[in-house]
Amino acid sequence: MTAATTATRSGGPDSILGILDRSRIVAGPAYNRWLVPPAALAIHLCIGMAYGFSVFWLPLSRAVGGARPVACPAGSGTVNALFTTSCDWLISDLNWVFTLFIVVLGISAAVWGGWLERAGPRKAGVIAAICWSGGLLLGAVGIVTHQLWILWLGTGVLGGIGLGLGYISPVSTLIKWFPDRRGMATGMAIMGFGGGAMIGAPLAQMLMVYFSTPGGPAGAGSVAAGSIAAGSQGVWQTFVVMGLIYLVFMMAGAFGYRVPAPGWEPAGWRREANTKTMITHGQVHLKDAHKTAAFWCIWLVLCMNVSAGIGVISMASPMLQEIFGGSLIGHSDVSFTALTPEQRGAVAAIAAGFAGLLSLFNIGGRFFWASLSDHIGRKVTYFVFFVLGIAMYALAPWAAHAGSKMLFVGFFCVILSMYGGGFATVPAYLADLFGTQFVGAIHGRLLTAWSTAGVIGPVLVSYMREAAIAAGVPRSSVYDVTLYLLAGLLVIGLVANLLVRPVARKWFMSDAEVTALQVQAEAAADIPGSAAGGFSPASALAWAAVGIPILWGVWITLTKVAALFS
Repeated sequence: MTAATTATRSGGPDSILGILDRSRIVAGPAYNRWLVPPAALAIHLCIGMAYGFSVFWLPLSRAVGGARPVACPAGSGTVNALFTTSCDWLISDLNWVFTLFIVVLGISAAVWGGWLERAGPRKAGVIAAICWSGGLLLGAVGIVTHQLWILWLGTGVLGGIGLGLGYISPVSTLIKWFPDRRGMATGMAIMGFGGGAMIGAPLAQMLMVYFSTPGGPAGAGSVAAGSIAAGSQGVWQTFVVMGLIYLVFMMAGAFGYRVPAPGWEPAGWRREANTKTMITHGQVHLKDAHKTAAFWCIWLVLCMNVSAGIGVISMASPMLQEIFGGSLIGHSDVSFTALTPEQRGAVAAIAAGFAGLLSLFNIGGRFFWASLSDHIGRKVTYFVFFVLGIAMYALAPWAAHAGSKMLFVGFFCVILSMYGGGFATVPAYLADLFGTQFVGAIHGRLLTAWSTAGVIGPVLVSYMREAAIAAGVPRSSVYDVTLYLLAGLLVIGLVANLLVRPVARKWFMSDAEVTALQVQAEAAADIPGSAAGGFSPASALAWAAVGIPILWGVWITLTKVAALFS
């Protein structure tokens, strides 16, 4: 036993931080591996709120003027907006928080992915919790002081670091616990990221309503919509409350992580049974993975799939409204631009149901497609994504002009299921090709494709829409060329996926190198984690803790979706 271990056990100076070490979370032989997915879900459901931050933009754009926002002087620009306290923020300036989320997520996952493999998922999860929750608390300070740069730095950058570490923290662990069901395991966890906004957005709305009542903070004043300043609409208080809630849930998830002992395999599982699905028996080191053609092919596969999907997500509500206009409320002869304010409100409510329906398919697709990939293989799964996606993007304008709302909505539900499925399947794809030793870190580097797509997709869709409107194209047709172009992006992804080949043996680590890494892990694993097998009150409680919020979010979403079909 090492001196460091003795000091830890005896309450020495490392005893507090020592509980975060990888050596403290190596599970015993009877540990129930089904306790790990809810721990991962607890973290992903929290950081997934990044997709729901648009609920804050409207109230924050009225922080100074309330019902009558105070515009900044013409030509003052973004630099002035970062520091001004005398005029309101533009929604376009606030939306940079989301851009920072995605960009910093990819960078932090790439930079610290290798460290995560050494430090273990618990330490990474704890730091992710501190960064994500701390970003919200610092963002609350920026709202109170009306300093946009603090909101960007706190929520966008610090929160983005928490996103990156939290997103990749369970990947390697789950793949090692479920070598027989890699896709399903990562699908369960990453499903949580898609569902985070489904839970967090309505929760944020409820909290903002609560804190903006007369019994709320001093100076709240009237509670009528738009009649009070955003500072009294409960936005900063909501940031604080949600930050603390997320801290508790993410800490619980981080401390719930366990890693299997080196060489552990499920009872009765035979690795040879998976040879037909292009699963390697070698291990590629982190420092070599990006030198292979396979890595960059998969990078392009993920980037194109995400660019197309995230472009639709960013414009889902206005796209449905502009294409179908009055036909959404039974007035097929009324175009979008001719709608009355009351009609626009009704159409917007239906479009909100469309966005909610896409969210459900995004979530469900992460589990469905990733689980299916365990049976048909990752390469075949992505082939299906691209072939179906190309056909549906190309046919969507036809469905729109034919006036078939059900077909149009159906196309995009399937498209968004494959968007989510692409995220959930790619960690298993990497493990198949590069082995499991460094898959978390390799996945972290691959997420730079997400950062790139987070810029390409929304910018492409929004700018092409504006160009079409400026050219006088009718609102019902402004998305036609854009959808064809998104189909073209998927063609690129299809070609890249077809080019994926098994990694050449020259990139595999030697048996001696792999053994040395496993010996280091075994030497550190002298404090095994607690063991538990089968059903237990602990497993029931863990799944209930994440399952109940998910069911609540699904119910809230379904009530909104009902308006789409009423």
